[in-house]
Amino acid sequence: MTSQLSWKMLHEPADLSVLPLEDMGTSASELVASMQVMSTPAPRISEYLQAFQAASPGSKAIASDLQVSGDSLSGPNALPGAVIATTVSPDRSQYLEKMRNHERSHLEDKYLGRDQFAVLISTFKRLDRVQNLVGHGNFNVVGFDEVLTYGKRYASIGQFTREEKLFIEEIFDADAELYGFFGDKVISSLTSQVPGKDRKKIQRTGHYLYRGKSEELYNQLKKDLGPTIVLTSGIRSVVKQTHLFLAKTIQSKGNLSKASRSLAPPGHSYHGVGDFDVGKIGFGRKNFTEAFAGTSEFKRLVELGYVDIRYPRDNMFGVRYEPWHIKVV
Repeated sequence: MTSQLSWKMLHEPADLSVLPLEDMGTSASELVASMQVMSTPAPRISEYLQAFQAASPGSKAIASDLQVSGDSLSGPNALPGAVIATTVSPDRSQYLEKMRNHERSHLEDKYLGRDQFAVLISTFKRLDRVQNLVGHGNFNVVGFDEVLTYGKRYASIGQFTREEKLFIEEIFDADAELYGFFGDKVISSLTSQVPGKDRKKIQRTGHYLYRGKSEELYNQLKKDLGPTIVLTSGIRSVVKQTHLFLAKTIQSKGNLSKASRSLAPPGHSYHGVGDFDVGKIGFGRKNFTEAFAGTSEFKRLVELGYVDIRYPRDNMFGVRYEPWHIKVV
């Protein structure tokens, strides 16, 4: 969603509830509504710690490594300006219940501090202006250094501020396990590039795939499943994943844990190294919901026998069930 659209919707309300946003179970109007309530305070950490200590004797040992200051935590496991809650690791049944209710907020979820809401919004909007300039497809493969150059070169984007650059670095460098995300970090550098020679744009999709295994697997799927299957998301650079993750964080009202249950934090997405998403033509944003698992396309996908899903039901990576996400690497 462009920053111009954001402003227009905030000042000129319209019925845009049907406008989908890629890879998110939300719409443009819902995202703007989330922006409007970003002043909502994060939960008081003192109340959370008291609740944990009353319910779980083991939580005191974990909490002892952090210092409570007002509504924030300081210490080696706290992001600057972040508000987090700590507890012992949940048992498997608690964990699975959380994943099955991934859109709900949970007691131990980690929130962005209120003092970072403004930079969250400004960074998202600036990245959005870059996407508006270069186009949706090209934005999938743009690098961080390129983004900074666009900001310097085009007044319509504006230079990234020092605070915005530091914020992006903090989000990329953060320990995702603090959010409850347990997948691997597959890209180690914020400035990693997707070389032009290694990628191919897939016609009529607006997406790219890596040449080699990814392209070959997709072509085989198209051959075996026919014209109703389509690429819905391919390569995502660190910049693209950051943009999506920030959008989901806004929609989640600063809840980083909730965001990470639906979108891998930057650097942790296998879309950056080879995975891709598929969907049913004409199914719209439902392709990014469990509804896709009920389609004939998905059933035939499973019957092929050679396709793996990256995040199957009841996986232990801290991620919701994603029947559309094809594992390549």
